[in-house]
Amino acid sequence: MKVMNAALLVMLTAWVAPSMAQTAGQKASDTPADNMQILRDKVKADKKLVVAANMDLTEAEAKKFWPVYDAYQAELEKINKRTGALIAGYAADFRAGTFTDDKAKKAIDEMTAIEEAEAKFHKSFVPKLNQALPARKAARYMQIENKIRAAIKYELAVNIPLAP
Repeated sequence: MKVMNAALLVMLTAWVAPSMAQTAGQKASDTPADNMQILRDKVKADKKLVVAANMDLTEAEAKKFWPVYDAYQAELEKINKRTGALIAGYAADFRAGTFTDDKAKKAIDEMTAIEEAEAKFHKSFVPKLNQALPARKAARYMQIENKIRAAIKYELAVNIPLAP
């Protein structure tokens, strides 16, 4: 799991460095949405390597697992885009001072809907994963996904200011 820790650090740097770069000459027009896209691109590039390095798949398992992984990532991208849109909207309202009670209620509703969609998605994915891998390796993959998502959510929480 040392590979996992090092890779998580690299992926988190993709989020932290752009958010800190504004003081080091980044254009004022860069937004949290821009930072989200940088993070998504970096995670996509590194994530498969992290998973491969930590799964210890046999050739037969790999043939079954990677198509399931790709399908999982495609669905996860839809959830990530919803999250990115929510953050971008909040950031725009925060900067403009236009985050009203009505917008706050809508943001809470969307955040809750995203969380529900993510839970439903995970529940629907587990049987496919269990068909592709032995239970311990399926559990390992879910741990890897959960660790990556937790690290990303932590960085978002740290960098997104509380509602005014």
